[in-house]
Amino acid sequence: MIPRGDSRLKEERVLEYDRLASAPPAYLKDSQETFVPRPATGGTVRSKSAARGARSRAVAAAGGAGKRAKTNGKEKAAAADKAAGASGKRRDRGQMGLFDLASPAASEARPMPAAPAAPKAAPARARAAGRKETAGRKETAGRKETAGRKETAGPVAQQAAPAKASRQRGTAEQMASRQREISVSEFFTKNRHLLGFDNPAKALLTAIKEAVDNSLDACEEAGIPPDLEVTISEIEEERFRIAITDNGPGIVKNQIPRIFGKLLYGSKFHTLKQSRGQQGIGISAAGMYSQLTTGKPVRIISRTGKGKPAHLYEIRIDTARNDPVILEEAVTEWPHEHGTRVEMELSATYKKGRRSVDDYIAQTALANPHADIRYTDPKGESIHHKRITTELPREPVAIKPHPYGVELGMLIKMLHESRSRNLRGALQADFSRVSAKVADEIASLAGLRPEARPKGLKPDEVEKLYKAIPKVKIMSPPASCLSPIGQTLIEEGLRKNIPGCEFYASVTRSPAVYRGNPFQIEAGIAYGGSLPAEELIDLWRFANRVPLQYQQSACAITRSAITSAWKNYGLQQSRGALPAAPMVLFVHMASAWVPFTSESKEAIASYPEIVKEIRLALMECGRRLGAWVRRRRREEDAEKKRSYIEKYIPHIGIALREILGFNAREEARVVSTLKETLQRKRTI
Repeated sequence: MIPRGDSRLKEERVLEYDRLASAPPAYLKDSQETFVPRPATGGTVRSKSAARGARSRAVAAAGGAGKRAKTNGKEKAAAADKAAGASGKRRDRGQMGLFDLASPAASEARPMPAAPAAPKAAPARARAAGRKETAGRKETAGRKETAGRKETAGPVAQQAAPAKASRQRGTAEQMASRQREISVSEFFTKNRHLLGFDNPAKALLTAIKEAVDNSLDACEEAGIPPDLEVTISEIEEERFRIAITDNGPGIVKNQIPRIFGKLLYGSKFHTLKQSRGQQGIGISAAGMYSQLTTGKPVRIISRTGKGKPAHLYEIRIDTARNDPVILEEAVTEWPHEHGTRVEMELSATYKKGRRSVDDYIAQTALANPHADIRYTDPKGESIHHKRITTELPREPVAIKPHPYGVELGMLIKMLHESRSRNLRGALQADFSRVSAKVADEIASLAGLRPEARPKGLKPDEVEKLYKAIPKVKIMSPPASCLSPIGQTLIEEGLRKNIPGCEFYASVTRSPAVYRGNPFQIEAGIAYGGSLPAEELIDLWRFANRVPLQYQQSACAITRSAITSAWKNYGLQQSRGALPAAPMVLFVHMASAWVPFTSESKEAIASYPEIVKEIRLALMECGRRLGAWVRRRRREEDAEKKRSYIEKYIPHIGIALREILGFNAREEARVVSTLKETLQRKRTI
């Protein structure tokens, strides 16, 4: 028994019981948890009330909180009693105070045992637990001191993680066995958006555009005024058949499969002159899209002259090899004396309005006033765009590359493939605007002999030659490779396609050069009439007589129109936007090599030289428009003043007659004199 007066001894016994209550029971000594022996201080508490108090304090410490709800404390106490009696033997409770758990979670969740009854067995159990600890003890965590006692903390025993499967390493030989050449047809099959087939509405427009471009190029090259028929037939919802027929020179039989069934096959890529097609991709890419979306082949009929057979082909593209596959080859009846007809089915959608096939056909007729185009839409409505002139455009002449536009790798290739015996002759023969004097000057600045063999030049010597070229003044390349529309035909086309406007103007700039490539800018304006006055202007963009329908914001033409100061010409314009006015703005770029931003040929790259020329053309048209707008405003003001004179002068005559007693004749004379005086002052 603890004497009632000895409070210090009582506190020590209560604290000792708290420590013993946090120790694990004996039946857990064989578990995976590690026990740490702690020497016992001895002594027991016989008072039941003291034991209950210690049990409550142990439950509060195990929960990690200061005060718990009464019901929660009872639940923890009941759980502790249940766990303590699970072994059926409570005689070992007295020895639990000799060990502590290393795991804090286990020590907090451990049921609280009753007071120890047999402290004499503690040393033996401590030794046994120590042996187990030395055999398989895990890491112990730091201890915390709470309310005057130490509690051990440590991680709960974790389950062993399953072993990861070993990763098999690939060898260079295995990687090499999987590498193969990629066909250009395979590439564009997966990346058809690069060619303009990224949505159904755009796909229909792109397919027709490529076929129309080929027809116009063929007719102009053969010297035949183009007669085109474009027909769209709706087979079912979102599925159409398109047919384009021209009166061109036709296609030789052996070339038909390659032209329509092989990508990057054409005749214009290696020549420097203005043409609609450049890369030899367009029409074959349209056939590839048709094959991809409908599984149908492209059908071609072509005849090269009167009395010659018309050849019929049905062609598919072998995308793995980029080769045509002929499904049908025959001779057929065809009413046209010469020309070509292309038919294909494709998955697409048809719409009207801006960036539609209807809009494209109308703009094509504007940019090609020498062409006669008959167009039938899916609803069966026909539109006939008659030609304005029967005179064909000036035939462009192919030119040689200009030294300013050549790059180092191309220069090395050209010199090694040159047939000339010396450097002077190679520069004169392979480049335009290079005379013998200019060639000697270039070679002298590069530290090379003009008589040196071109094929014998080393790469570092060619690089010196490349760096010397910009230091020599060379004439601009000839503009004979260009075929602009012309100022007169642009204005006539605007009057025909946009009738009822109050003002028309057009301008054709002199040729300029970017990267050694000649180009020419043309611009036109149609203002007033029934065009919407509160909306932004309608910008029509063209490159080599082809309308550009998409990617307007990425085009150099749009950038130039936005950066022009249209307020100086009497138009309203917000910052960073096109002007708001009843106006259509026409801009055309003619070049031997148009710098498109992608293979779909929808926007022109913003080279500084190109942007400058476009802005100068727009400024010239703008000055003409501004002069007309200001003159019209003066006329409107004059008309308003005239109406005031006619309205108020008679009243002045009546007042003078009443005041001065004029008769009717005198009144009329005074009114006439006042009108003449005011009119004369207003005119002066």
